[in-house]
Amino acid sequence: MSSTVFLKNKESKVAIEKGELISFQKNNQEYIHQKGSKGWRNSDDEMFPVIGPTSKNNFRVHTKNGDAILDQHGLLREMDYSLISSDESSAKFIKKYKKNTAIINSKFPVKSTEEKLFWPFDFTFEKNFTLKNDVLTIDFIIESEKGMPFMLGYHPAFLLSNTGTETLISNDTEITLADVYKAGSNACPVLNADKIILKNSDKNDIEITTKNFDNFMLWTEVENMLCIEPITQYTSYTDQKFSEENMRLSEGKNTFSVTIKVL
Repeated sequence: MSSTVFLKNKESKVAIEKGELISFQKNNQEYIHQKGSKGWRNSDDEMFPVIGPTSKNNFRVHTKNGDAILDQHGLLREMDYSLISSDESSAKFIKKYKKNTAIINSKFPVKSTEEKLFWPFDFTFEKNFTLKNDVLTIDFIIESEKGMPFMLGYHPAFLLSNTGTETLISNDTEITLADVYKAGSNACPVLNADKIILKNSDKNDIEITTKNFDNFMLWTEVENMLCIEPITQYTSYTDQKFSEENMRLSEGKNTFSVTIKVL
């Protein structure tokens, strides 16, 4: 049985592999960075329950339930999604975590000193896709005990023309790929924004709108792809300590959404 789920309607097709968005096409034109191409090994991913490099905090995150050990962007990406349900227009996936369960860190030992990661809270994390009227919506539903600290980031990569001529528009401000390159590994922040438009040079533009994230960051090191990442918090240019005082606190159930529309 194939591990890939397909959504489709008259003009658009979506492919999802084990919870990862690997393709979004409209009129047979691809808009998602393809795995195996230069730039990044994935096509999308999530950052949870922290965003950014934790090495400056000795990989520790302070919480009311004790210190956690987390690597860059948390531990969710080290876990596998389970498929809940799917049909021609939607697919639902989930990850479940039991507090203090050790998770093997794929960055160890080459890029990290921490072999295992853990988080001192139970949580479930749903990632639900819906394709309607050629618009793809991705909903995230996080359930945990009230007061659990967290950050959330979504990390999709979009296919570019390989010319370096694309630009982005947000809050009436133009951002060039040169601006993104300059930010480097810190990623370029776009703060207090819930919409961004990617102005493509070789195909239709893309509009990305969000709910409850409130910020974006942009990252790439190549001309053929760009990560446009909705985030709850931007940490790279701050001296922020990784502790719950600098994180959102769960309401018990928190929802976020990202909508991708070809213009």
